Amino acid sequence: MITRGEDRTDWERLKREPGIDLDEEFWRNARVVVPPRKASVHLRVDSDVLDWFRSQGKGYLTRMNAVLRSYMEAHRDRG
Repeated sequence: MITRGEDRTDWERLKREPGIDLDEEFWRNARVVVPPRKASVHLRVDSDVLDWFRSQGKGYLTRMNAVLRSYMEAHRDRG
């Protein structure tokens, strides 16, 4: 039985895989981060802005959220 936090990675097998760059220290210390809860909102945006994000393909709403988050983080301490 595998317990929570137990390393189940087959490091030796992964080392033999071609094209895989392992940073074992990073992966040994990596932790799962649960993203913040999302809220559903109705947002009116310019049609050309929406068209451009949609043209970027699947996940355009996630990218729009990432742009908004970047802006928020850049301006958060400015008041």
